[in-house]
Amino acid sequence: MSDATPNGDGAPFLEVRDVYKSYGDKLVLDNIDLTVAKGELCCVIGPSGCGKSTLLRLILGQERVTGGEIRIEGGPVGWPGVDRGVVYQRYSLFPHLTVLENVTLGRRLRCGWLEFRKRRAEFEEEANGYLAEVGLTGHGHKHPHELSGGMQQRVAVAQSLILQPKILLMDEPFGALDPSTREDVQLFLLELWETHGMTIFFVTHDLEEAAFLGSRLLVLSQYYRDDRGVSAERGAKIVSDQRLHAPGTALSTRTKQSDGFSELVARARQAGFDPEHLQHAREFDLAHPDSVQTLTSEEDGRGD
Repeated sequence: MSDATPNGDGAPFLEVRDVYKSYGDKLVLDNIDLTVAKGELCCVIGPSGCGKSTLLRLILGQERVTGGEIRIEGGPVGWPGVDRGVVYQRYSLFPHLTVLENVTLGRRLRCGWLEFRKRRAEFEEEANGYLAEVGLTGHGHKHPHELSGGMQQRVAVAQSLILQPKILLMDEPFGALDPSTREDVQLFLLELWETHGMTIFFVTHDLEEAAFLGSRLLVLSQYYRDDRGVSAERGAKIVSDQRLHAPGTALSTRTKQSDGFSELVARARQAGFDPEHLQHAREFDLAHPDSVQTLTSEEDGRGD
């Protein structure tokens, strides 16, 4: 087995090591390796069905790996917990609850009804603080149907943040929004990321969104080759791993109009979305300083 270790000092915040995920006879994720430093905004893109959301659910703990391990701050990932916040494409808000009630719900469920009654004013003050932070001051009394799609996603983010998760997992969170609203919410997320220094794992099918938002761009794809032969049943691997900008240095929307941005999107599209562009696993563009790759002897016939 050939092996590389991440650069930098200390253990990674998130580590995905030799992870496989199968559903019956279908191998979806194939020997995935990833290390992520605290404070990164990792955007994951790839063809439909390549396993982007599967990888997110494994980190969340909603599903279990078939092989390998996932660790956060050195400890194994267990079942879903408050250390991992999640925001989905379809809003996770309860329609019969007000905005304020939705945001405080996590506090209520963690402490029980009696304690919540005693601390209700405290929790509501905290929730109003998060609503102010996401630009929704004065909307706490409304119900979700009274808000636009972008506003509902801001509430969903506040709902996660009030539990102070170690990592925020976002699965196609802006996919249902119109283009104008989507860009507004992208900028909101970048402002929030810079303010809190959060670690974010963001799955999207939109190449431009990933290239704009991420401090790190990960391309997951089943379109590659290795030494197992052309007929081997393969799942997806990380075929490209790029550092886009330093954590905490969000970009202007003007970046989307630059030649460099267009070239980046084109390279990512070729690396992950073109079934005729089959890089060998040894040739993946893993340029990020924290990139790590392990290949089995079958995948890399040259050996160590």
